[in-house]
Amino acid sequence: MTPNWPSIRSRYPALAHWTYFNSATFGLLSQNTAAAVTAHFQHRDDLACADFLNWFDDIDRTRAKAAQLIHASPEDIAFSINAATPLSLLLGGTHWKPGDRIVTLTNEFPNQLYYAALLKEKGVDFVQVEWPDFFDAITPQTRAVLMSQVSYTTGFRPPLDQIGPFLKQREILFYVDATQALGALTLNVEQVQPSMLAVHGYKWLLCPNGAAFFYVSPELRQKLQPNIIGWRSHEDWRNVNRLHHGAPVFRESAEKYEGGMPAFPCLYAMDAALSEFLEIGPEKIERRVMELTAILQERLHEIARVTVLHKHSPITAAHFPHLDPAILVQRLKAERILASARHGCLRLSVHFYNDEADIDKLINVLQTACKG
Repeated sequence: MTPNWPSIRSRYPALAHWTYFNSATFGLLSQNTAAAVTAHFQHRDDLACADFLNWFDDIDRTRAKAAQLIHASPEDIAFSINAATPLSLLLGGTHWKPGDRIVTLTNEFPNQLYYAALLKEKGVDFVQVEWPDFFDAITPQTRAVLMSQVSYTTGFRPPLDQIGPFLKQREILFYVDATQALGALTLNVEQVQPSMLAVHGYKWLLCPNGAAFFYVSPELRQKLQPNIIGWRSHEDWRNVNRLHHGAPVFRESAEKYEGGMPAFPCLYAMDAALSEFLEIGPEKIERRVMELTAILQERLHEIARVTVLHKHSPITAAHFPHLDPAILVQRLKAERILASARHGCLRLSVHFYNDEADIDKLINVLQTACKG
């Protein structure tokens, strides 16, 4: 059954006032997501937090939904406040030796660049390569590969299903940042086989900031020690009447990486967002996003000399010769159309709540701007 997209669109109040092509920067919040946070705060007041241990049962259900979205097990999922935290856990928890190599692609998000670049102080060779040169850059010294599901600047989609098994066969750590696409595109960790995958849900998963989860493979959990140690680190942390005093005994599950008290309001929001995604169907959402993106990219060709860097991606990077994309963004904003400028391109990101009327309005304004 085809989802009722106009009805789904009506759940997003911001669309009553804005034409939105900026989900790669911030996703919009639905009424259901906002209501889930309000309901949590009301529940706190109603019971004066007397049932706080039940909140952990609630987020375990959210954990199961996150796992379902990426075809993992709930035991593989931990919560975080952003994607940088699990990446720092991975890179900080790996014993690096002089001569080790980390590989990433050019045009990567800074998360994948900054920590790895600092490891040069330990003699680690950090290499950024163009996609055609990627496999040649994987040497016997390569210890880790860091990569986004989609490039935030160009929209390039690396073939993760090919890369993951290739790296796993060579026992190379594979970190995937799915923040830039999960929610618009599907992802199956059984096929990609990452060592770790992280997603901050404030973009395509349509969550507030601070709602993030990450996957840690069972093999990596055997080797990677937690770096945040708190009262929930011990395996019997639910026994709050007699909390363990002494060195913690960690659980086998990825929950051991959470350490302290989670950000419940953000996770209740994430639960509502994930429920909507699973209710609509991730495959149907991807099909909707890519159909609208194909229409957008075809319409962009109506504008003379515009170049789209990569097709088949929810992120459309359009290059306008002789036009500063930052100025284009301001022209669009004056018409209550939101987009972004990234590295010399106008970045347009379509989600399932967009429609063809949005695209018509965008193209009309861009045509006028290019003539002016």
